Amino acid sequence: MKQDASAEETLKRWQDEEAAVRARIFGRGVATREQMAGLTGLQQMQLLLDGKAPAPPISETLDFALIEVAHGRAIFQGKPSPRLLNPLGTVHGGWYATLLDSAVGCAVHTAMPIGRAYTTLELKLNIVKGISLKVPLVRAEGYTVHVGRQTATAEGRLYGADGTLYAHASTTCLVFEMPAEKG
Repeated sequence: MKQDASAEETLKRWQDEEAAVRARIFGRGVATREQMAGLTGLQQMQLLLDGKAPAPPISETLDFALIEVAHGRAIFQGKPSPRLLNPLGTVHGGWYATLLDSAVGCAVHTAMPIGRAYTTLELKLNIVKGISLKVPLVRAEGYTVHVGRQTATAEGRLYGADGTLYAHASTTCLVFEMPAEKG
């Protein structure tokens, strides 16, 4: 987050960026193998961001969106809502985990060469502050730490437009060759 912008300016910028992304979404679903074949992980993620592949259904279920990708980096944004509350009246920790898992996992995804894929082996989440409905938007930003032939690691942070840190996470992923399509 840019430190020179006020929380209100940052929130407005985030809202505008999300509106632009959501305007490009043409549907929900899972991309086909044909859509993703011959592309790097970053190219695959860019297809999603550009609206040339369907947005995953979970992003609608939990009201979050992919906002930005670059090699080794992914940003997701989510809106707290009453349907995400736990019995204590704060956002359920599973929502934090899903946003951060998406950010750190997709950061790894952007670093995959053609024909390689990954799956999460471990996700470690630290919640440091509760999110109430007074928080209009949060961002989960993930960065790769290591990407090797067999494993990859990434870290991420979940924060508000005012810079408040709500959680941080790390992941370890198994990297593998995409299996051949069964015919």
